[in-house]
Amino acid sequence: MSQLNIHVTPGFEKDLSKYMKLKHIQTKSEAIRVAIKEGILHASAQTKPVDFSDWVGLGLKVPMNKKTKFSSDDDLWG
Repeated sequence: MSQLNIHVTPGFEKDLSKYMKLKHIQTKSEAIRVAIKEGILHASAQTKPVDFSDWVGLGLKVPMNKKTKFSSDDDLWG
């Protein structure tokens, strides 16, 4: 396993400590590994393309309301 040395700000140190308490993690190195894994999972979940192809023509399948209150679109604004 390779080693990584980093310098952190006091704010980062405080946030890391909170994260460790929330996740019940004992070491800083494990907390950073877990946080990076979670970050990757979160980022990859948001980049999946959304497929709306099943929605094409869906509005045309809904039955039309035969008993409308207005005979035309012009009556809506009159």
